[in-house]
Amino acid sequence: MAEQLGGYFRETFEGLRRGLADGLRVIRQKGPSEVQFWFIALLIGVAAAFAALLFRIGVGELQALLYGTDNVAHIHQEAARIKWYWLLAIPMFGGLAVGTLLHIFTSDGRVRAVADVIEGAALREGRVGRRAGLASALASFLTLSTGGSSGREGPVVHLAAVMATYVSRWIHADGVHGRTLMGCAVAGAVSASFNAPIAGGLFALEVVLRHYAVNAFAPIAIASVAGTVVSRLVMGDVTEFYLSPNTELGFYAELPAFVVLGLFAGLVAATLMKSIFWAEGFGDVVQERFGIHRILRPVIAGAILGGMAIWWPHIIGVGWGVTSEAVTGRILFMQAVIFVVVKIIAVAVTIGGRMGGGVFSPSLMVGALAGLAFGIVATNLFPEGSSPATLYALAGMGAVAAAVLGAPISTTLIIFELTGDWQTGLAVMVAVSLSTALASRLVDRSFFLTQLERRGIHLAAGPQTYLLGKVRVTSVMRAIGTVRAPSEETCWEMIREGRYIDASDTLRQALPDFEETGQDFLPVVRIRGEDRSPDLLGALYHVDALRAYNRALAEKAREEHS
Repeated sequence: MAEQLGGYFRETFEGLRRGLADGLRVIRQKGPSEVQFWFIALLIGVAAAFAALLFRIGVGELQALLYGTDNVAHIHQEAARIKWYWLLAIPMFGGLAVGTLLHIFTSDGRVRAVADVIEGAALREGRVGRRAGLASALASFLTLSTGGSSGREGPVVHLAAVMATYVSRWIHADGVHGRTLMGCAVAGAVSASFNAPIAGGLFALEVVLRHYAVNAFAPIAIASVAGTVVSRLVMGDVTEFYLSPNTELGFYAELPAFVVLGLFAGLVAATLMKSIFWAEGFGDVVQERFGIHRILRPVIAGAILGGMAIWWPHIIGVGWGVTSEAVTGRILFMQAVIFVVVKIIAVAVTIGGRMGGGVFSPSLMVGALAGLAFGIVATNLFPEGSSPATLYALAGMGAVAAAVLGAPISTTLIIFELTGDWQTGLAVMVAVSLSTALASRLVDRSFFLTQLERRGIHLAAGPQTYLLGKVRVTSVMRAIGTVRAPSEETCWEMIREGRYIDASDTLRQALPDFEETGQDFLPVVRIRGEDRSPDLLGALYHVDALRAYNRALAEKAREEHS
């Protein structure tokens, strides 16, 4: 009897093993079916959540070790017993480690973050660089642990995208499934980081994929819920911030004050973003002019941060402690104003100095402080029937963060889920909508899209613009000698007249040439050097270019409306 049972269990186990192996082989060779894809979404949501939590816990543990305190959220309150030379030295050593790491594992010494994930979703079939991505995650980990003044969501989002890239390559996912997998990983990571399942899913759709396709919604929702479950099992079902008992909107007549707050927050957000871009540009100029090795750039940034931390230890790390004090009204007016200015400078130094980290957490801190300062003024000017200043801090926190991310919907929900306060929705939504509208006019829609625009990647204008850059002219041209291709003699005559297209160009460069020359076709050549004649590869017809562009637009529309 025992032998029969043993044989039965062995056969059952072997059958399950063969079935799993066959299923994985089918997924890799033929792509996942819908149900299989949901299962993959669940697994990648869980994996991304664990990665996000390990990153968060690891940063806290290493920071506690380096600064000699168990209360890293309130390190600014314990800075008096930390020797000044440690406050100066720790960020410098962190910068040295970051600079060395990025020099070895990246081609440009730049940390990858959310902007690169958006680029991967739009232009790279839902893939990001894996080697540089893993190095960037470690660099951001070291930055935050050693006192860098940035956030953890950027590196966590990119780390999740790296995980999705490995899975996409393993199962040979096409562009649609690759982008959805990336959204699943991002949703799981964001949900776990902030214990915010609704906002995590919407963040992936609104910021990363930049559409709300129905076919992507189900797997992303599954991954987001999975990430939240993992977070609550590990960290508990708690909110990040505990608010004052009274944060309700006083009266509808007070709403105009939140309109003004939204406009003010938009200006603050634009100042934060432009400060970072100015610091990056200034750092590039100084580095080139003085021949500074790129390893030393984060070291110099670390030295500046360390010097600032001696006087203002509030800038160290993510800044949850200061943000919590702001939304609970435990900071005075002048303190709030000074901390806003100092934090913006510290974030610009950190990111402009290429130390790593994200901008979401700093934007929350800056927004809470700016909102509190505004609220103190507003409630003193109109004390009768005014809401407490902490409500303005809460609305300011959401308004600045939404403007920086260019994500008003998911940011509003993140604020609600971080605080657990759903009674102040009207005030937050008014401020968020106005700040996002204003800031999007002052930059290219968001911090991330402006970053890409500065690199020559034009995603802010929409798919009708960036899809042109995805189609190479060599993939559309008619090769010389094939049917319906022009003769070599005609092509060479046009080349001698300077009417041709380089083989490395995309339709972005080619279509304006057709408009300028009025030609039906242009030769495609490969330039070999100034003293050598070019190679004639084929000819690009205007009608073929327009057809390829139309197909790309149609495929994008099918994905977004599926």
